[in-house]
Amino acid sequence: MAQALVTVPDEEQSSGGNRGMKTTELRTGWRDEAWQALGREQWDVAVIGGGITGAGIARRAAQAGLRTALVEQRDFAWGTSSRSSKLVHGGLRYLAHGQIRVVRDSVAGREALLKVAPGLVEDLGFLMPLYRGAKPGRAMLTAGLFAYDLLAGRRTHRHLSKAEMLGLVPALRGDGLTGGFRYGDAWTDDARLVLRVLSDARAAGAVTLSYVRVQDTLRDTGGRVVGIAARDGGPDGGGRTSEVTASVVINATGASADVLRVGVGGTSRIRPLRGSHLFFPAARLPLAGAVGSGHPTDDRPVFAYPWDGVTIVGTTDVDEPGDQALEPRISSAEADYLEAWLADMFPSLRLTAADALASMAGVRPVIGTGKADPSAESREHVVWEENGLVTVTGGKLTTFDAIARDSLRRVATRLGGRAAAGGAPLDTIADGSSLTEFAGTGLGSATLRRMVGRHGRDAAAALAAAGPGETEVIEGALDPWLDVRWAARSEGVVHLDDLLLRRVRLGLQLPGGGAAVLDRVRAIAQPELGWDDARWAVEEDAYRRLWATAYAPRPGLPD
Repeated sequence: MAQALVTVPDEEQSSGGNRGMKTTELRTGWRDEAWQALGREQWDVAVIGGGITGAGIARRAAQAGLRTALVEQRDFAWGTSSRSSKLVHGGLRYLAHGQIRVVRDSVAGREALLKVAPGLVEDLGFLMPLYRGAKPGRAMLTAGLFAYDLLAGRRTHRHLSKAEMLGLVPALRGDGLTGGFRYGDAWTDDARLVLRVLSDARAAGAVTLSYVRVQDTLRDTGGRVVGIAARDGGPDGGGRTSEVTASVVINATGASADVLRVGVGGTSRIRPLRGSHLFFPAARLPLAGAVGSGHPTDDRPVFAYPWDGVTIVGTTDVDEPGDQALEPRISSAEADYLEAWLADMFPSLRLTAADALASMAGVRPVIGTGKADPSAESREHVVWEENGLVTVTGGKLTTFDAIARDSLRRVATRLGGRAAAGGAPLDTIADGSSLTEFAGTGLGSATLRRMVGRHGRDAAAALAAAGPGETEVIEGALDPWLDVRWAARSEGVVHLDDLLLRRVRLGLQLPGGGAAVLDRVRAIAQPELGWDDARWAVEEDAYRRLWATAYAPRPGLPD
């Protein structure tokens, strides 16, 4: 079977995990090769959607020995999966809504990812201040945190005095503060997590291709879905089309899932909810851990937390009535909402959106039940089958592997009894000690840990590809310049925003979307991408316009 990636085994492959895997580099002409494979093969599973849900399903299917293809109409992780709160958490607040299964699955997913993906998924301490007269009070939080830790199988919470809270967060509002709680959760780079999962899928034999639009489903004489009609939307694809046939077609398109469902006779069930965040310089809002409390106007939880050299504040939770194929963006009302929370929690800092580096909005695929409060809707995932089309939606970033296993169990009889087995949510990769040969590069142990976490089996090859000066960490970010080269060379970049917003996150970490470093990005990436000067100019102009209208702290657009 032709593959979009090549797995190059070590000649002296060891028996431990994937320690012997050198790399899964892209070959020249990989898009053409993958495109030809899509139309040539008879697939067991065709997955539509390249976010974390689709990636997780493709990984589990391929590892079960199923011939698996995945297509995504934009970039991998373009949608919700690069626009989440970047937290691998159990959803403490969902306990109050009685969503016990969601919390149980989430804490199990969190613990599993912490074990297999150090450097990509890391522990994060959360602080919840207690204020006189505010709800929930100490007794209720104690009970909730006890249950939360019980589900995780380890105790992470403890009560803190007022002095301890202010010692940890000096800028915290002290008026009315009586103490607080500390508990444990985790964070990740959500887009990089998707790329790691897709890497596992390709290593197991899956073909994955971005910028492929599904124009329609293919039906048999009885009206059951047996494939998809696909169109290549890549800049070099020429609009070519292909029919992709499969025993099972899985619709994992998140907030857009109803589009395909309605086309095969389903009814609209998704309630798209927008969550928006602001990204601040760490020096402007310095935090050693996350701080969360209820918003002063509606008591909905909002958090500020350190992430990849910046501080994130969010999230909102509002209905998103717009076209899910368009780039979501923060509204002025959402920016005002987050500013009000900052003024309440950190009054001495006098923070506004004008102090932020960037914003990001994402749309959650929540199953609508008609509740007036969007935050009260369940975050459980669902699996529907309508005229042969299997739709998987809902759920959380943390539960992607549980969703994948559940989805494939549901269709196992259609696949000759083959389904996803147990095991880890990511292939275990050798730890940073295997990269000791790169000790002379000047990269510290923390950076090496990040490299292994983000690149998995490709970490050593990425380090070896570094040019002069590219082991230096990018100022204002935490990753080295070599990540720009490796992404351009080997991670399926089709447009400049793929590189700057998802492969590396400079568009969120640096002022003006990284405008000051674009010349160096160009010097590294343009030769690797094979773009001439005219193509680069078009891509850079498009990126600058996109950032200004969708990622600026206040894009200046109507609500």
